[in-house]
Amino acid sequence: MLIGLTYDLREDYAGMGLSEEALAEFDSPETVAAIEAALGALGHRVDRIGHVRALAARLVAGDRWDLVFNIAEGLAGRSREAQVPALLEAFGVPYTFSDPLTQAVGLDKAVAKRLVREAGVPTAPFAVLDDAAADAACDLPCPLFLKPLAEGTGKGCERASKVTDRAALAPTAAALRARFGQPVLAEGFLPGREFTVGILGNGAGAAVIAVMEIELPRTAEAEIYSFENKELCATRVAYRLAEDAEAQEAGRVALAAYRALGCRDAARVDIRSDGAGRPQFLEVNTLAGLHPTHSDLPILSGLAGLSHDRLIAGIVAAARARLGLGEEVRERA
Repeated sequence: MLIGLTYDLREDYAGMGLSEEALAEFDSPETVAAIEAALGALGHRVDRIGHVRALAARLVAGDRWDLVFNIAEGLAGRSREAQVPALLEAFGVPYTFSDPLTQAVGLDKAVAKRLVREAGVPTAPFAVLDDAAADAACDLPCPLFLKPLAEGTGKGCERASKVTDRAALAPTAAALRARFGQPVLAEGFLPGREFTVGILGNGAGAAVIAVMEIELPRTAEAEIYSFENKELCATRVAYRLAEDAEAQEAGRVALAAYRALGCRDAARVDIRSDGAGRPQFLEVNTLAGLHPTHSDLPILSGLAGLSHDRLIAGIVAAARARLGLGEEVRERA
């Protein structure tokens, strides 16, 4: 196939005065090169497209692809991850990963939690704090965990995010709103084990790749898989596959959430257990990072014996099966 590759490189936005934290979700040249190499190893021709504006220009110019492998996060707004899929759908071009609705839902953590809760998936009690009045009205018991409503890569998750008394709630929420320009999600703090679950496939055929436990040694910021811990994961995080009963339940919760939200092809679901060891849905990463050695999905896949190339191959195979891209495309390519 001729596969287009959409992405957001950090260097493409470097001149805009954005902080390192603001650029954290964007991709490195190594990620793009690794995906391109994996697709090439499968026999596909790869056309690097870039971000949504570059895609728009190419589409208007008449360019088309058999499939677009999309990892573009978008720059602004809670629906930014839906921008590339929506544009591709408008021009009738097939693509990998979830559709615009699921991409938008996945980024808005409160909407995702409402939907999975409605589907019977366990998740901690939560509230959306969009102003001082909401802060004052919040009646969730402490301790709470506060984070931006629509961010990824651990942005805004840090030591101060754990609120242990009511007096700290309003100033913590106000600081996060000012810093990120969006509402804050407050949810009951979960003191148990933390897992991240990789899932591959679609519908009834979707399956857990592996359940990976995230352990924080003494060198890490305590209790929280924070932005800082993620950025310095080589020295601050220990990753291991988990297969005990609690981990298996985490996998079941993650798969139920994946299906309830209509995720496609692949995703990563974050889970944390409560004080009784019951896994709870935290959030879904519908565009999980794909850096071969730094991103959680390739890390857990590698621990389970699935190389980066095979992970990319699995994603493409899932998309092709879902879209019915078979012999006709291969002959045209």
